[in-house]
Amino acid sequence: MTTGNDAIPTLGSDGPSWYEDGRRRIGRRLPGLVLVGTITAAAYGLRSLPGLSDLSPIILGVLIGVLLGNIAPLQRQFEPGVALSGKGLLRAAVAMLGLQVTIGQLLGIGAWGLFSAAFVLFVTFFATLAIGRAMNISPQLTVLIASGTSVCGAAAVAGANSAIRASDEDVTYAIGCITLFGTIAMFAYPAIGHFLGLEARQYGLWIGLSVHEVAQVVGAGFQGGDQAGQTAVIAKLARVLLLAVLVFGLALHFSPRPNNGRVREATRPPLVPIFIIAFLALCVANSAGVVPETLRSTLIEITPVMLTAALAALGLGTHFGRLRQLGLKPLALCAIATGLIAVLSLILVADFG
Repeated sequence: MTTGNDAIPTLGSDGPSWYEDGRRRIGRRLPGLVLVGTITAAAYGLRSLPGLSDLSPIILGVLIGVLLGNIAPLQRQFEPGVALSGKGLLRAAVAMLGLQVTIGQLLGIGAWGLFSAAFVLFVTFFATLAIGRAMNISPQLTVLIASGTSVCGAAAVAGANSAIRASDEDVTYAIGCITLFGTIAMFAYPAIGHFLGLEARQYGLWIGLSVHEVAQVVGAGFQGGDQAGQTAVIAKLARVLLLAVLVFGLALHFSPRPNNGRVREATRPPLVPIFIIAFLALCVANSAGVVPETLRSTLIEITPVMLTAALAALGLGTHFGRLRQLGLKPLALCAIATGLIAVLSLILVADFG
């Protein structure tokens, strides 16, 4: 006869298999997670130093990861945790961007503003693909540069990479290009807008449609006043929302092709990436106001931390030799794409008032 205690499994070496498996998985990933967490904390800490406060933690995290990965190549015990950060954490962070967008905000720029956002995004994206092909740049790096330029900077590069699975060097190079030209735009566009005599809403729409990073849009947009800044942020959010459409298309295009009419179910990706479904669901929930404000604010603050950790993990797998092999042509491609989206946006905002 067994007692009640005999029926309860112990949580030791003879415990349930699910518990032991979970403990082993955590143990394998813990060193890498600690390493990525340390780099993330360092990235935020470095922003307090003179000359570094204007750089986003995401960029600092990538730089630290690249430097550390090249000084001391990643050891085997760190690989599981770093891989988890560079993939799972990245997708979760992109999904949480949906909390920064509401349908009501998007309607604030009107039908013409929404059309302009979609138009410049897709024209810039496909034109950049064509130019990159003509320049004989690798398709994956071209897609990353096109995504970052046309949508929302490093977050778009991360989202696109989750669909196309480019190399760590391609991701790092693309983020570097996007950061360089986005920073130039943040300082140059306010002077250009003043020279052209753009009205506040015109200037704000131009900034929101053409500048890469959300933080750069805020920095450049509010230099034209509150109305310009608010219009810039809303236009930028419209581009962020279209990230879901772009990543969905990339996931379809880069999905495994059938072999003799069949694809193994184990390797077939979901038709719509899970994190894109989550992105849209959070956008709808945010629009409906069902997300408590305290929770929403906390998650919005956590999102850039997650992006910093994920891209720092990718930086750890980047090698200088590969970056040198990529050459200057991708940098030139990003410059052309940045100029293209700026000119297209400027033409469209002439009819916005």
